[in-house]
Amino acid sequence: MAIEGPLRELGIHDVFQLLDLSRKTGTLRVFSELRDNAGTVLFENGKIISAAIRSNPHRIGDLLVRSGRLSDVDMARAQREQAQGDTRRLGEILVALGLVTTKEIERQMRLQIEAVVFELMSWREGFFRFEEGLDEEELPDAGVPISTESLLMEGARRIDEWSRIADRVPNLSVIPYLTPPDEDHPPMLDLLPQEWQVLALIDGERDLREMSATLAMSEFDVARIVYGMVTTGVIRLRQPERASRVAPLPRDPLPAERLTPIDQTAEPVRRGAAAFRRGDLREGIAVWSAFVAAAPGYPGHAAIAQGVDAATILWDVLEREAPDVG
Repeated sequence: MAIEGPLRELGIHDVFQLLDLSRKTGTLRVFSELRDNAGTVLFENGKIISAAIRSNPHRIGDLLVRSGRLSDVDMARAQREQAQGDTRRLGEILVALGLVTTKEIERQMRLQIEAVVFELMSWREGFFRFEEGLDEEELPDAGVPISTESLLMEGARRIDEWSRIADRVPNLSVIPYLTPPDEDHPPMLDLLPQEWQVLALIDGERDLREMSATLAMSEFDVARIVYGMVTTGVIRLRQPERASRVAPLPRDPLPAERLTPIDQTAEPVRRGAAAFRRGDLREGIAVWSAFVAAAPGYPGHAAIAQGVDAATILWDVLEREAPDVG
């Protein structure tokens, strides 16, 4: 038996609560023509076991690679195992090969589910349809069940925070760019590692949804970080002149023997990022500067160059205003 209707009559929060309280097992599909988007959530006895959304279609492998937990070569290795007939789930293969832990797989799957559910909870228009029962083909992608009630509580909190963020960040299509430096009042940056990740991607071209997809970070977290940077004057926002450039990632990564030189240059990017995260600006600037000069064709070249500029500004400010006398 199907349950369906417009979200303007039965809000998405109420739909989730209904499925939770009635301990339903099945598939919930949500559509929005206004947003040109659609989401799918799998329930088992009222708990959520999987979720996906068209605007951010990353699979678990993509999330592990983009979060730095897995290299492109390791990902290709696991994909080859599947191509050669291994019927296990990708996560199971990765764990068996010793490339990631079961705990990390579960963590990434939970983050993916949370991101999808929290975005769906912000929808006020559209249409939903729930069909009982799960196909066997859907179950292999299911993860550890997550309490729907806990997600609803956190989602409500985020909706409240979204209302505050919307004052400066009206939507996910806005494009951030760095504020021109003020020689008389240079910016003082005191950023957390996750904030540096966002800052490094600001190139005046990407919108917030693209940045979220690239970083495998929730759209909420990207918007929250951008809000803080706008408030402190580090960046500004402009409305786009075109649609977002986000496109679904390829289903299968290239095998190791087919990687191009550009594909292999991601390692210096990760090494420089690791230096920035541990606070070693000198090494981070050196690694990324060399990379920018050596790989002009890298897809994220402009973003890395912007990161070098931002880190160099920070280094100059530190040397001038708070020199290390030790």
